[in-house]
Amino acid sequence: MKQQRVLVTGASSGIGLELAKVYAQQGYAVVLLARSQAALEQLAAELRSQYKVGVEVLVADLRQPDAAVRVTQDLAQRGLTIDVLVNNAGFGLLGPHAQSGVQEQMDMLQVNMMALTQLTRLLLPGMLERNAGGVLNVASTAAFQAGPNMALYYASKAFVLSYTEALHEELAPTGLHVSCLCPGPTRTAFFAGDKLQNVRLLKFGSQSAEEVARFAYAAFQRNQAIAIPGLKNRLLAFSTRFSPRAVTRKLAQALNQ
Repeated sequence: MKQQRVLVTGASSGIGLELAKVYAQQGYAVVLLARSQAALEQLAAELRSQYKVGVEVLVADLRQPDAAVRVTQDLAQRGLTIDVLVNNAGFGLLGPHAQSGVQEQMDMLQVNMMALTQLTRLLLPGMLERNAGGVLNVASTAAFQAGPNMALYYASKAFVLSYTEALHEELAPTGLHVSCLCPGPTRTAFFAGDKLQNVRLLKFGSQSAEEVARFAYAAFQRNQAIAIPGLKNRLLAFSTRFSPRAVTRKLAQALNQ
């Protein structure tokens, strides 16, 4: 049986790094994608040594509009077929919308939405032709409500959730799996910055990246459309269905301080 290959974006740290480890542990060949070549090479050596799987490194900056096309061209030149795409790369900005840098905002939307969409669109036809594999997109519990002081981040994750749910239904008759991971606060480099590390949301408890990654892998294997790790996170996400939107907006604003 042909060994399956997974492409993990944002693989140099956090959930992406842990997902790469989980897939390697399960016998997948792994393609690691991020901006930091040194971090990727270190992880690649670890995965090759520990799990005896093939590992390739792709250095790319998904903030660039042509990055997804360049990535797929690079994959083709190397003769690498991608069976599972894990769109994990993403980042957030904290602060009033009018005070955040315009270029930073556009870069975030490019990474969180456009690169994710382009990579999915470019790699999906091959998966459909083989009728195997699928896409695991990483959103957030932020996808379930508006988020004052992180307005564009919350909106970008709402896009990812909606987009992934739609693909899940479109591809239901096929052999492909499509899942959206919606983690709550997770102990990663995402919250390492001076502004984000003191966000009140973290005081409600956070999970480890390893814990989230293992949950995500299992949910993807079950072809679970929406995967929310942790009981608190599931309760928070589903409570937005019954709370007035004005209430959830104010709560999110209070937590994003």
